[in-house]
Amino acid sequence: MTAANPASPFSLAGRKALVTGANAGIGQAIAVALAAAGASVTCAGRRTSDETVAAITAAGGSADSLILDFADPMAATDTFTGAGYTILVNNAGIIRRADSADFTEADWDAVMDTNLKALFFTAQAFGRELLATGGSGAIVNIASLLSFQGGIRVPSYTAAKHGVAGVTKILANEWAAKNINVNAIAPGYIATANTRALREDTARNAAILERIPAGRWGDPQDIAGTAVFLASPAARYIHGAVIPVDGGWLAR
Repeated sequence: MTAANPASPFSLAGRKALVTGANAGIGQAIAVALAAAGASVTCAGRRTSDETVAAITAAGGSADSLILDFADPMAATDTFTGAGYTILVNNAGIIRRADSADFTEADWDAVMDTNLKALFFTAQAFGRELLATGGSGAIVNIASLLSFQGGIRVPSYTAAKHGVAGVTKILANEWAAKNINVNAIAPGYIATANTRALREDTARNAAILERIPAGRWGDPQDIAGTAVFLASPAARYIHGAVIPVDGGWLAR
């Protein structure tokens, strides 16, 4: 891994980041990219992130793993006190699929707790520490195209991701003047475990690909560069943005 250039506005040298849901997919790609930019990265989630940590350390970066199960929305309440984190990436999330007429309360609550309630209270804990110490930092929330659209058969996921966009904006309104940047990335159709069912559905997969101007599903690495940018000094005047990284989907 090439050492990050401290003079670069994109450098994260000397920064400490926590990425939730970093064991695979988008979270893993973001953790690896933050480390490549110079950050020391804690990979947090309900399962160990040994593979992610190994990839980072093999490339000469610094990383560790932390078990936090965001099915408990308050799981990270005590994580940031005195720990020196200046970057938080809220990526952990789950999805449940069923027709809205058949959707259960249990599936609604599970998704809302993990994807929205945990995101807010993790951001709150991170922000409180920076506000108490007078430090600056950046929060990058992972939203979705379904922060803008309705989707099909994912009512709680759609509601949660609309909520992520709103939480991103209110935190930006309150914390921008405190030198805490809060922004979000809205990934398009990315090839991860959460989208396997769609990719394996021949008709849905064909319809999705036909709509994407780039002509392909995204890779987790397609999201990582935007996360590095939003966490870096280069994005210091960006607050409350929800940036689509979608292969042009929303332009259609």
